[in-house]
Amino acid sequence: MNPVSNTARWVAAVRAEEAGRPDRLFHDPLARALAGEEGFAMREASLAAGGPQADPGPYIVIRTRFFDDFVAGAAAEGVRQFVTVAAGMDARAFRLPWPDGTTLYEVDRPEVLALKGEILARERVEPACVRVPVGGDLEGEWVAPLQEAGFAPGQRSCWLAEGLTPYLTEAAVRGLLSALSSVATAGSRLGIDFVGASFFSSPFTRDSLKMMAERGMGWHFGTDEPEALLDEYGWRAEAIQPGEEGAHFGRWPYPPLPREQKEFPHSFLVTAIRR
Repeated sequence: MNPVSNTARWVAAVRAEEAGRPDRLFHDPLARALAGEEGFAMREASLAAGGPQADPGPYIVIRTRFFDDFVAGAAAEGVRQFVTVAAGMDARAFRLPWPDGTTLYEVDRPEVLALKGEILARERVEPACVRVPVGGDLEGEWVAPLQEAGFAPGQRSCWLAEGLTPYLTEAAVRGLLSALSSVATAGSRLGIDFVGASFFSSPFTRDSLKMMAERGMGWHFGTDEPEALLDEYGWRAEAIQPGEEGAHFGRWPYPPLPREQKEFPHSFLVTAIRR
């Protein structure tokens, strides 16, 4: 897999660490297998690098729980079509209590899904919903394969793009939003996260960004106005920062910072409804 795709295993390692805590915010029994030695090696390397942004663990843990609650809310509202773009080593198809009749489409590069399939086969696990892997290039054509796999644009859907947008260019982010918006009917839901544009100018993140770029995992895009960006594509969005009410869970180690303080790096957890 390419370096960016490999970050899925690193994220799984963080989730595995959380799943082993007595006060865990979520249960993910597959995370350790999905991370593999590669994921834990990446995790150890990021911690060893030091610096103020060396450990994104609290953010990943809070983000995971936040979006767990988000998709559970969509399911409670009657949504039965879910799409995870850049699904990576996400295990929600297996670890969440899905209602009967739920289908979860996992969109990612074919080689990522193939590796994931091999791991899942070794673990001999069955999903708690209908899980449909869909191979596609998120910077190319993937909507047609999604529809060929059974996705019905006329029915409400819930979309999740977690940990993806910083790795894309602005043009690719806009292409992604345009593509998914073209098949998301009114009343559909979207969960997505962004880093602020300030992430790329703050002195607190300079070393971490340089290190990721050197490893082929460079970040490219951020926005300080995620609500306005999603509004352009027909979504009514709400954004909160880790540490604020609803995105703390007793784990965020820093005080939430006002969004107008652009000298500090910001991150946004965003939920939206299709108009």
